[in-house]
Amino acid sequence: MGKNSESLFQRAQEVIPGGVNSPVRAFRGVGGTPPFIDMALGSRVFDADNLQYIDCVGSWGPMILGHCHRYVVEAVKKAATRGFSFGAPTAAEIEIAEMIVQAVPSMEMVRLVNSGTEATMSALRLARAATGRNTIMKFDGGYHGHVDSLLVKAGSGGATFNLPDSAGVPKEVTALTLSVPYNDLKAVREAMTDDVAAIIVEPVAGNMGCIPPQPGFLQGLREICDEKGSLLILDEVMTGFRVAYGGAQALYDIKPDITTLGKIIGGGMPIGAYGASRKLMELVSPLGPMYQAGTLSGNPLAVASGRATLSVLRNSSIYDDLEERTSEFEEGVRKAAEKHGVPITFNRVGSMWTLFFTEGPVTDFESANQSNREKFARFFHLMLSEGVYLPPSQLEAAFFSAAHAKKDILQLIERADRVLKKVAWEYST
Repeated sequence: MGKNSESLFQRAQEVIPGGVNSPVRAFRGVGGTPPFIDMALGSRVFDADNLQYIDCVGSWGPMILGHCHRYVVEAVKKAATRGFSFGAPTAAEIEIAEMIVQAVPSMEMVRLVNSGTEATMSALRLARAATGRNTIMKFDGGYHGHVDSLLVKAGSGGATFNLPDSAGVPKEVTALTLSVPYNDLKAVREAMTDDVAAIIVEPVAGNMGCIPPQPGFLQGLREICDEKGSLLILDEVMTGFRVAYGGAQALYDIKPDITTLGKIIGGGMPIGAYGASRKLMELVSPLGPMYQAGTLSGNPLAVASGRATLSVLRNSSIYDDLEERTSEFEEGVRKAAEKHGVPITFNRVGSMWTLFFTEGPVTDFESANQSNREKFARFFHLMLSEGVYLPPSQLEAAFFSAAHAKKDILQLIERADRVLKKVAWEYST
């Protein structure tokens, strides 16, 4: 790593826990010093040592148009000249809410918040208010933000023993959370109780790496919820407007009771949202008894960035292009791994993907954890030295953007081929 990033990391650790403001950025999953990013443009990020990388992280999903998209930048600049925050209603809030409900029919009304964590926290409260029940069911490896009651077997955070995944979370809180294997309807049925207010699920898992739902899994959850009088919450913070314009629920033809969104709807600015039928959302204050509020909710800059991003996505062929390019990358990496004799599993839904260092298949948290972390770490650092910025964890999804041109994909395949050859040689001796 460059001298400037090394120096900045040492300096950061004096005043910021671990030197980072979100744990995965500290590179504990791969070792070494993280590059400190100075700027980004299109498909590239540039670090404090002026080294550039093809970006396969995309700020963990929001940057579907690429960095500094002209239309988004202009929208934010224009909004900034009118004020940063009002703490009052704005016309722009209505416009982005209208765009969301038009794209996601299950969301007849939507409430804007400041993060995906706030969105899922509010969704749980709404489910409990609507059903009068207390228990929540989630899936091993599913991450839904750092909500106390959901920090159980929470994906890349590394839970194992049905205990809280974080100090400071009382066992009494997580006692109201059931966690079962992803893609396992039998386990869901066996664990269901009459006190389950909701099942919350990432329709495509992203925090145990990218793991698609098995055929019939989401529909099975819908049926179980209907049978038991529980609500189905789709956490589309990662998949919303990523795998399709209408999210995973459009891609898989599934109608949840409550949806959470984030990431892309802010175009890189902090934002979140939750929504449901009009009947459910009328339980939310000031209409109903479920209280939820936020000083910066509906922030004008975040709303401007989100509106601009959704406008571009709505009026373009971006999803077809992303599918074509990511598919080409997948095919190239598979061929390279086979050529060099490196066992891998490549999981993908649209432009969301993970390269697992295991023969697979990878269908849940347990099988994801069979991956060879040592090989992944070596692959990661060799790719970084080749100018490719990947998620620094085997259990995180990677993303492409509309700014990733065909030449970027060809360069990525070429570099992955060289790196896999090195990995194969190093682990054969």
